[in-house]
Amino acid sequence: MVDRNPAPPRRDSYTVETLLAVTVRVFNERGYDGTSMEDLSRAAGISKSSIYHHVRGKEELLRLAVDRALDGLFGILDEPAGATGSPAARLEHVVRRTTEVLLAELPYVTLLLRVRGNTATEQWALGRRREFDHHVAELLAAAVRSGELRSDVEPRLATRLIFGMINSLVEWYRPDTDAKAAGQITEAVIALTLHGLQAPA
Repeated sequence: MVDRNPAPPRRDSYTVETLLAVTVRVFNERGYDGTSMEDLSRAAGISKSSIYHHVRGKEELLRLAVDRALDGLFGILDEPAGATGSPAARLEHVVRRTTEVLLAELPYVTLLLRVRGNTATEQWALGRRREFDHHVAELLAAAVRSGELRSDVEPRLATRLIFGMINSLVEWYRPDTDAKAAGQITEAVIALTLHGLQAPA
């Protein structure tokens, strides 16, 4: 017989993953600095002591959240199409997959893009972001040297413009209404960035 009045989930059934999802939402709504452990406790519906059972505190939750976004981005560089092939083909793969990761991990990447360096974790995250940007800039420069991409746009400037377009998605993309357009968004990013950088035939 089906129980029509099931008991609510046990508070101790919270995992780090479920707690992280709530935490990222609150951080994005209130800002990291504007969020207290009391805010997180209230949003999760569990006591602060229950949160401390899983993590040491608010900064560890931030570290776990931005690490998830960074793992997704750095993983792209190790994918076969990102690690082998011509520089331009690898760059296209990285740009495409960066857009896909942002769309798939929107709350986590949004949080990553909003860190300001006020804590050790934020400084670490900013350093990792710069490292990823450097990898992409080097790849773009290699494509210019190979003659695949135009040489009249400085590689680091081009990289900033590419990421400026991709990162702007966090300001307006909404999975509940725009999800069907995700593929179109990715192709539009490729068309407007890399195709515009292609060297003349």
